Amino acid sequence: MSHKVELKEGAFIISDAHYSPSRPELLNFLKDIKNKRFLPSQIIFMGDIFDALFGGIKRTYTKNQKLIDIINEISLNIEVIYLEGNHDFNLKSIFPNSKVFNISSQPILCEQKNKKIYLAHGDFNGDFGYKIYTALIRNSVVLFILNILNAVFGNFVLNYLDNHLSKKDDCANIDNFKQIIEKRFNENYDCDYFIEGHHHQNKIVKLNNFNYINLAAFACNQRYFIVEFAKEELLVSKNYLI
Repeated sequence: MSHKVELKEGAFIISDAHYSPSRPELLNFLKDIKNKRFLPSQIIFMGDIFDALFGGIKRTYTKNQKLIDIINEISLNIEVIYLEGNHDFNLKSIFPNSKVFNISSQPILCEQKNKKIYLAHGDFNGDFGYKIYTALIRNSVVLFILNILNAVFGNFVLNYLDNHLSKKDDCANIDNFKQIIEKRFNENYDCDYFIEGHHHQNKIVKLNNFNYINLAAFACNQRYFIVEFAKEELLVSKNYLI
């Protein structure tokens, strides 16, 4: 939690796009940014931008190459901050011009206009079993073995993963979400806002000391958010395709 970044007025925040070649909306949106149809001061990716992009597994690069290339091109002119998720990790070598924060660096702190804001993908403080799982899937030795198995078995491992992910409902409502968040954030964060993705709920939970914001998934309705400090609420919701 020692990392600190500047959150800029007019920043675009995008979460959980779960991009794949069959889900091209984010690619089109970033093309519009590249062509200056939209003019963000900064772009913050809140994790799970790709449905599957794992540093060290080359097969996941090739199918996502178009989006990787445009992010790298945009990052030459616009500051890009990338919080890794549970579907996209070990990314620093893939996005050399972006500020990439892995799970152990999250939440990251932003201070601006007398507001103190934490940003995280949303899976940084899971239970013990989940922490073991996240450590294993990011381990270079495990990824090396996975790479070999995938090559030996004709991409069977990643094809199985693709098939599994294609059946997930990315837009499901979580029952009792407010109660879940209240229980999870029993730690007293000293901030004004805590912003996450991961759960895809598009909800604000007012806790005792700060406002918790769970972002909508871009994958569900192409919704993104613009930072506007002058507004009553910090984030203004926009839909790309409307």
